Amino acid sequence: MDDTGKERAILIHQRSKRAENPEAVQELQLLANSAGALVCETITGFRSSPDPATYLGRGKVEQLRQAVSHHGAELVLIDHDISPIQERNLERSIGCRVLDRTGLILDIFAQRAASHEGKLQVELAQLRHLSTRLVRGWTHLERQKGGIGLRGPGETQLETDRRLIGQRIKHLNKRLARVSSQRGVRRKSRRKVPVSTVSLIGYTNAGKSSLFNRLTGARVLAEDRLFATLDPTMRKLALPGQDAVILSDTVGFIRELPHTLVQAFHSTLEEVANADLLLHVVDIADPDCRERMHHVECVLAEIGANAIPTVTVYNKIDLIDKEPRWQCDADGVPGKVWVSAQSGAGTELLIDAVSRQLRRHHRSYSLRLPSERGRLRASLFRRATVVSERIDRNGDCLLEVQMSESTFKWLQQLSEFDDDYLLDGPYRLDQVVGA
Repeated sequence: MDDTGKERAILIHQRSKRAENPEAVQELQLLANSAGALVCETITGFRSSPDPATYLGRGKVEQLRQAVSHHGAELVLIDHDISPIQERNLERSIGCRVLDRTGLILDIFAQRAASHEGKLQVELAQLRHLSTRLVRGWTHLERQKGGIGLRGPGETQLETDRRLIGQRIKHLNKRLARVSSQRGVRRKSRRKVPVSTVSLIGYTNAGKSSLFNRLTGARVLAEDRLFATLDPTMRKLALPGQDAVILSDTVGFIRELPHTLVQAFHSTLEEVANADLLLHVVDIADPDCRERMHHVECVLAEIGANAIPTVTVYNKIDLIDKEPRWQCDADGVPGKVWVSAQSGAGTELLIDAVSRQLRRHHRSYSLRLPSERGRLRASLFRRATVVSERIDRNGDCLLEVQMSESTFKWLQQLSEFDDDYLLDGPYRLDQVVGA
């Protein structure tokens, strides 16, 4: 380590196509910085297929060995997933610890996890990843040697580690299942009182947490680094003309997100899969934003959330001198909004777009409420959009409201509601008896 306590690291990016990919190299450097490494050198190269023994070719292995010796590096970070055998052979060749892409992301997650559930999920993912890499350790006990004092135990240390890891994985799966069940109970209780949920999603470092803070006034950690936020955070968001919604800030996605991570964080991603609306935050100043949007869409498809209505939020317009605006679809509902979470420009348009998106599937209902149903009337003003209100000669309230199907079902379950309060179709005062 250097004077700052950071590990000296050499970065390796080996592409399978001849075209350069500077964005991928930059992302690897950002991942290394997020993990707390001091990048000494970045080595790139081309190889049509990885070497089955060391992943890199002989020339690159020798170049890497010299770089490790020259910089006194303690760690080599590879921007790809490599096999346990490749990892072990490469470590032997260069005399330095090797970590692949999955191991690097897991280390960052372990630093960021703050909640009990987040720590359980990170530990589960780490153990699943480690269980395939025990070939690297305890090599002195892999064989049962003969001779006095050299006979190995009945169960080698490698087998013992595998068994203990397997038991721990089962234990963590049970604990996470309980946590997921508790989340389901809380989600079900929220559904009893219809409150729409909106989830912020997007590529890591797209500005989701900054936008979350801007919209809700929260103080979630927002830094210019990958995976600054890991545990989901929820806050109320007031909308014009209707009740507040629940806005959640989630972990950022990334290209080639390992399947083990998606499985371990499934209970957290359930909040995304069960949302009523998604806000896909995109760093519009990033020249590679289209490809990053594709990676996010792939993860959404993997967790079964690709059919949820989505508003694309192009963030950081202040970096490219663009004005806030929105773009509507064929139905006249905003589907794309250009904003700046840093300056706040366009956030009013975004809130209005969220409100319109949530109302687009609302139905209109005409109601006649007796004068003594003031409490029910107040609930309608809180939970639905009241288009118009009239008072007839008898003092009854004639209301035309717009609400979602879930809100209407909630309304019908109230003890003070009667189906006779419903009128057939939109009313007109001259057509309603007693008006």
